[in-house]
Amino acid sequence: MNIKDIMDSMEYGPAPEDQGSAQAWLEAHDRRLGHFIDGQFQGAAQADIAVENPATGETLAHIPQAGHDEVDAAVKAAKNAFGQWSRKSGYERSQYLYAIARGLQKRERLFSVLETLDNGKAIRESRNADIPLAIRHFYHHAGWAAMAESEFAGQQPLGVCGQIIPWNFPLLMLAWKIAPALAAGNTVVLKPADLTPLTAVAFAELLVEIGLPKGVVNIVQGGGDTGAMIVRHPDIAKIAFTGSTAVGRDIRRATAGSGKRLTLELGGKSPFVICADADLDAAVEGVVEGVWFNQGEVCCAGSRLLIQEGIAERFLNKLRARMQKIRVGSPLDKSTDMGAIVSARQKSRIQGLLDNAAGEGIRLEQSSCPLPEQGHFVTPGFFADAQPAAEISQVEIFGPIAVTTSFRTIDEAVELANNTGYGLSASIWSENINAATELAARIKAGVVWINATNIFDANAPFGGVKESGYGREGAREGMASYLEPVPASRSKPVKPVEADLSPTRLGEGTPEGQIDRTMKNYIGGKQARPDGGSSYVIRDHKGRPLGLAPLSGRKDIRNAVEAARKAGSWSSNAHGRAQVLFFLAENIAARSAELISLLQNMTGTGKSEAGGEVQKLLERCFYYAGLADKDDGAIHATKPRHLTLSLKEPVGVAGVLAPDNSPLLGLMSLILPLIAAGNRVVAVPSPAHALIAQSLYQIFDTSDLPAGVVNLVSGDRDVLAQTLAEHDAVDLLWYHGSAKGAAAVEAASAGNLKQVWTNGGFATDWFDDAEARGRHWMARATQIKTIWVPYGA
Repeated sequence: MNIKDIMDSMEYGPAPEDQGSAQAWLEAHDRRLGHFIDGQFQGAAQADIAVENPATGETLAHIPQAGHDEVDAAVKAAKNAFGQWSRKSGYERSQYLYAIARGLQKRERLFSVLETLDNGKAIRESRNADIPLAIRHFYHHAGWAAMAESEFAGQQPLGVCGQIIPWNFPLLMLAWKIAPALAAGNTVVLKPADLTPLTAVAFAELLVEIGLPKGVVNIVQGGGDTGAMIVRHPDIAKIAFTGSTAVGRDIRRATAGSGKRLTLELGGKSPFVICADADLDAAVEGVVEGVWFNQGEVCCAGSRLLIQEGIAERFLNKLRARMQKIRVGSPLDKSTDMGAIVSARQKSRIQGLLDNAAGEGIRLEQSSCPLPEQGHFVTPGFFADAQPAAEISQVEIFGPIAVTTSFRTIDEAVELANNTGYGLSASIWSENINAATELAARIKAGVVWINATNIFDANAPFGGVKESGYGREGAREGMASYLEPVPASRSKPVKPVEADLSPTRLGEGTPEGQIDRTMKNYIGGKQARPDGGSSYVIRDHKGRPLGLAPLSGRKDIRNAVEAARKAGSWSSNAHGRAQVLFFLAENIAARSAELISLLQNMTGTGKSEAGGEVQKLLERCFYYAGLADKDDGAIHATKPRHLTLSLKEPVGVAGVLAPDNSPLLGLMSLILPLIAAGNRVVAVPSPAHALIAQSLYQIFDTSDLPAGVVNLVSGDRDVLAQTLAEHDAVDLLWYHGSAKGAAAVEAASAGNLKQVWTNGGFATDWFDDAEARGRHWMARATQIKTIWVPYGA
């Protein structure tokens, strides 16, 4: 082919990246790679898991499978290193993180080629996106380490962190996890994916070179069994996992009752909304970046194209034309747009979903581009007429295939966008700022891009909601997830107050000579009898009957959750919430004598202590009234020409299981931060002291608290906790009871991956402001939504 022919066709010529240095690196290791434990490389002689180049099928190297001995050794090394590493100043830790960033920059080409060989992604993506962003994370967290003492005063590192990363962005996911953990003073045991371990080993060599203390970072090789050993290890304080929702559920169940902190970044089926007034050419390029980037092997891929009816056919015609220009081929060719699927198994899974859709009569349109004869390649494409309920519209494909659906109105777009169990991200395309921001506010996702897609930065929080997981990585929020408040004192195990929950017999439970006092549940702003019609006796500290409380069941919880869901407007006005909380304090003060007397009768406490509990409650009401309109989000310094907002949003419907100690203050200390943040609550008071609810709902009725914002349901704490934990419409759960009960609700919450915060079976000192109130309570009551808005010249 001569220059004239090239100019006539304008076809790309071959532009292969030199892989010589990467192949030399593999040969220098005899193509056998091992674990990195306590500063030493080991286990290469036992390497028997083949690591394949997905573009050619050739074996690149072999790795071993870590067993209990290797995982124990890695955790032991990390545990031994934690004391010295956590005591280093933030400045000292920042120097190591800075050295890592500089070392990666110097070897950027080697890491890029290794990543492409290992994963199959196009070299231009490895070189221009993955490796630079990994470097950015270490630079960014070097800064957080240097500022840690002042920016996170009163916080301490967690200990040994187990980190399990996926195969789609191997080095980048390593950086997302290791950088904040080290900056905060933790030590790490990390397991890379067994399909893509190469850059993790090269990274470990870099750690040796910069002199990182032994045991601070440990890397063990292996598959799912190795990951399960890390998850279950008793000496690990936190698990950070990126991967499938199914495995995320397994991790939630496996860690129940262990006290481990969790960050779960899971699957997605993200909406890509194209409004009639959008720049259609820009939106088409957005699909290229949002669906076909990294072969579609991206958890936040905008693979559900929601297109407004008036422009749907015009947009799809443009998309068809652009799809034909996608170059699929050798990942090491600099002109390749899309590389190989990571493995034969993943390609087979994608093909299985496509075959199922074809069996349902759904039409698939694919590019006519030729595919290489060797390797695991899939042609980019989209389904032009998939129904929202179809399997292909609901299941994460994790390949270069989109589904399309049309909509007429903004309301319909929101309904379609939220018609999924996932909630990782969304991309919105509109030239109308009102439409774009309305969609951004109403779509349930952890990250929203406006007129953009798949933009990431170390200073932008990333993570999902619903079945896409919880916790954030990146920015201050990601750093905070590796820290915890320094405890004021050692917690003591809960001493439960026993309550006889047997249904009452006729005439039982009313004190002699007094009018019958039978409390009802408080649901949707009204008193409601329990569905089963049963009550149980509430007794004073001497065993004498005080009255009757409802013995509630599953249907009562269902009714309370339904009432809470209907009160969604509570989240819209922070000033209004503050006013209600101030008014609540006013009415509690007016009835303080009644509350003090009730506390004395129920618990046997003295008048002074009961009065102190009411006084502390008044202070707490004022505190959260103050925070209600001041617990703000942030604007993050990220990319040029973008405004990156992190907004604190309520999580939704919260279940509360209240403690026995300080029954009034404990119950309200759980409710107040939740409603101050805009959540709605279904609360179960202490079973032994449930009569406190009767006074409270009378106070709520006179304090302008909207119906359904707080619902009070009494009965067996652990029975009702299980119902709340299993309820898919409950979004978070706060439990204060026994260690056994805490473990049970954590395990049961895996169904919809609701956020759970328990006392772990330890008693809280509700009078201690450092322990029982604060911004860390508000952080637990909110979730971050990151919104990327075009901004600037």
